Amino acid sequence: MSSKGSFSFTIAVGFMLFALFFGAGNLIFPVMLGQMAGEHVWAANAGFIVTGVGLPLLGILALGFSGKSDLQSLASRVNPFYGILFTVALYLSIGPLFAIPRTGTVSFEIGIKPFLGETDSFLPLFIFSIIFFGVTLFFSLKSSKLVDIVGKVLTPLLLIFIGILIVTVFINPIGKIQAPTETYMDNAFFKGFQEGYLTMDALAAFVFGIIIVNTMKDKGAQSKKQIMTASLKVASIAAILLAIIYSSLAFMGASSVEGIGHLENGGAVLAAVSNHYFGSFGKVILAVIVIAACLTTSIGLITACASYFNKIVPAFSYTKWAVIFSIFSAVFANFGLSALISISVPVLVALYPLAICLMALTFLHPLFKGKKGVYQGSIIMTFIVSVFDGLNAAGINIEAVNNLFTAILPGYGVGIGWIIPAIVGGVIGSLFNFEKKESYQAKSIEG
Repeated sequence: MSSKGSFSFTIAVGFMLFALFFGAGNLIFPVMLGQMAGEHVWAANAGFIVTGVGLPLLGILALGFSGKSDLQSLASRVNPFYGILFTVALYLSIGPLFAIPRTGTVSFEIGIKPFLGETDSFLPLFIFSIIFFGVTLFFSLKSSKLVDIVGKVLTPLLLIFIGILIVTVFINPIGKIQAPTETYMDNAFFKGFQEGYLTMDALAAFVFGIIIVNTMKDKGAQSKKQIMTASLKVASIAAILLAIIYSSLAFMGASSVEGIGHLENGGAVLAAVSNHYFGSFGKVILAVIVIAACLTTSIGLITACASYFNKIVPAFSYTKWAVIFSIFSAVFANFGLSALISISVPVLVALYPLAICLMALTFLHPLFKGKKGVYQGSIIMTFIVSVFDGLNAAGINIEAVNNLFTAILPGYGVGIGWIIPAIVGGVIGSLFNFEKKESYQAKSIEG
């Protein structure tokens, strides 16, 4: 492969990875972050980029570095049962629990609701979700290239429209950036850090990473170094594009408050900003593109989840899993976008540290020679802290535990208190492994 061909191929795969990560739903979080962070927008945005961009990049590289063929085999380094449990939790999160229903609610918030006027009726969302997920199921069961074609057309169109909107915002902002809301008054960076969890891209990276690694292998990359180098180039392109768009959208949200006020969610903000600049025509164009883009994402996620669950529970066919997930997603979508985000936060706050810990252990694997005790000790200690982070995010505060963790764990109050326990757990696990080995050798000598 020529240098030019190699460069053009890297660019093409980089854009493909960007398209995989950047669904229409990703538009809503940085915009909302900007609205709430106000004058602290850039600190919050920096935290958001760490988890919303940096972690997905590391997730792609971790899979290439591990040499494993899928997430389950990678997570099974902890324990085979944990491998299944973690993979199932991840697929449910990026699938029917949160991400798939979100495609329907984002479509409704941006594509339908702005045309309905003021209404509290549940009926429009109910009808729309039935139609949306009915179409999703239909295409999930069809071996058709339509989804690929629509995806390749819609992603560029969505980016072009958002690009025009962003440029317009920078040239002519709606208003001045206002003071931050109470939640962003202090520790804006770490608040943004946790908001980046909502993209779920670090979790999705464990799935997309296999696609990228296999693509690199098909193009001739054989050694771990070659795979890592090629994956880094591709992932960096996607990461740079994501960082630019997220930062621009955060500014859009921050500069919109003076003109449109604080709105309920990012979908409403994006629709209002589009209407402010382009009127009804802008609303219609944005609606069509976002609904179609969300539909493409929904079909892809239903297909991926149904395929995985059919693999681990073959008694249920792919078709049955696709039907189950489509119905479940339609029901869950009717909670509405704001409620869906609120429900997802505690789960993601508990799950993300485990994903980050697994990434770190993957890169450190050669250093501790892959001892299971290190994996197990680190994951167990991380889970103990992260589960209480999740409970706090759900509004369930166990005061005695929180007081103890705040006193002994640096960063617990801002969501990173699990880091020291993860390190300690890994060290203890390493010693336990060593002692077990020594004990075994001693018994062998005595025998």
